Amino acid sequence: MRRALSLLLLLCLLLCACGAQETGAAADPTGSMPLSYAENFTVDYYTDDAAVLTLGGTDRYLLLKQDAKAPAAFAELPVIRYPVERVYLASSSAADLFDQIGALDRVAFTSTKSADWRLDSMRTALDDGSIRYAGKYSAPDFELLLEEGTDLIVENTMIFHTPAVQEKLVSLGFPLMVEYSSYEPHPLGRVEWIKLYGLLTGHLGEAEAFFNAQTAAVQAVETAEPSGKTVAFFHITPSGAVVVRRSADYVTRMIELAGGETAITDLPESDTALSTVTIQMESFYTQARDADVLIYNSTVAGELADLDALLAQSPLLADFRAVQTGDVWCTEQSMFQRSSAAAGMITDFHSILSGDGENLQFLHKLN
Repeated sequence: MRRALSLLLLLCLLLCACGAQETGAAADPTGSMPLSYAENFTVDYYTDDAAVLTLGGTDRYLLLKQDAKAPAAFAELPVIRYPVERVYLASSSAADLFDQIGALDRVAFTSTKSADWRLDSMRTALDDGSIRYAGKYSAPDFELLLEEGTDLIVENTMIFHTPAVQEKLVSLGFPLMVEYSSYEPHPLGRVEWIKLYGLLTGHLGEAEAFFNAQTAAVQAVETAEPSGKTVAFFHITPSGAVVVRRSADYVTRMIELAGGETAITDLPESDTALSTVTIQMESFYTQARDADVLIYNSTVAGELADLDALLAQSPLLADFRAVQTGDVWCTEQSMFQRSSAAAGMITDFHSILSGDGENLQFLHKLN
């Protein structure tokens, strides 16, 4: 009897040890995706077939290769099976990253209509039907997404304003992830999200190569001597107010990396996460009149053809130093949909700050 009890105890200990070892193996990652700038996502690898994706520091997903079984330790996590094949992009900023790694064929649906795209590849895909419009993020075509098959929905944080839509998408069984690239403090942090999309689409090698090239281009500009010039990046509203970027905004950061300084430093406090702030023309006049460079943001109101078009919005701008010296520029409208192009934007900013202003991708001069 004593011998039987001893054997039973030994068997229990062995089973517990094995269970602990198995749990430990699942709980301890074997490695993580190397990241240089991104702070709002991590990927921890546990097996060849399973990894845990964490977004925004809190949202966790199990990334599981097709046909692989989920480790028991992560049974409670929502599953995203990859490589994905039919994606609904409800975050327009992700489209350019998919495009740069040759993964647009994995995008089946978008929340942006053809006329609203500034990316030629997306307009072409929508016009020829290879990508279909499936309703905006706040009113998706649930029936279309179900009938045609969707194995991943990529939303941005705007979805948090319509929690009922988010809940319904999840209840219908769609794998849904919210991307936080707009929260990245460094411009290259936004670009580094290309590695996540590379992993999800089976193009990680292409993503790493693209990101490394972007990093090298930015580092080349960073080593240059700062220009010391001040820059005002802005646009004017129909009411005559001026919208500028906050000091922590990524556009301001790109100007700093290019060797410039923001001219707009006296801004009202805000408890929102908005990267822009609206100020009155009087305040803008006071702070930006002596700025060395003016850059007009065309995203909202459209591109300006010449300096007269800018002065028509506010004759007061004629007093500005940059207007008088001929250092006024306008962004191309594609700038903010080209989320992969941080290096190109920084290089453009550096070019105009250094007095070159040639071979620009995202800016044109207002004469």
